Amino acid sequence: MKTEISFILNGSEVKVAVDGHLRLIDVLRRTMGLTGTKEACGEGECGACTVIVDGKAVNSCLYPAHEIEGKSVITIEGLHVPKHKLSKIQQAFVDHGAIQCGFCTPGMIMSAKALLDSNPNPSDEEIREALQGNLCRCTGYVQIVEAVKRVARQLKGKQ
Repeated sequence: MKTEISFILNGSEVKVAVDGHLRLIDVLRRTMGLTGTKEACGEGECGACTVIVDGKAVNSCLYPAHEIEGKSVITIEGLHVPKHKLSKIQQAFVDHGAIQCGFCTPGMIMSAKALLDSNPNPSDEEIREALQGNLCRCTGYVQIVEAVKRVARQLKGKQ
């Protein structure tokens, strides 16, 4: 039996009918066509499916779709800026070589964004802690941490 839910997706209100067994990642990828959020392990271990729900980074492969009712969801597609440019955090990942195969990148970026939204001046340890649920097999994390630190410096310069 399908239930209609409504929520804010990347700044726009949406309504969608979902089966009780669906996960948030299923709704995002299959129903909404937003394929930037990746599914790898399907068990909440790798972080590839990370999105932001009401300001917190969550694994969308573990998040029941019906629990998204009335909440706000931001996916990697929601980070766009005018004129189809990359967001600051996306650009920092490119500039620091923090992406290789790219599979983990959307989840890493979303975890980093959630951190910087709540703490615009994190320490190295806080960055590593915020990213601990995201696995990368390519870059070794140094470049990823450096990219997040660059954006934090940019944010600090604006304040």
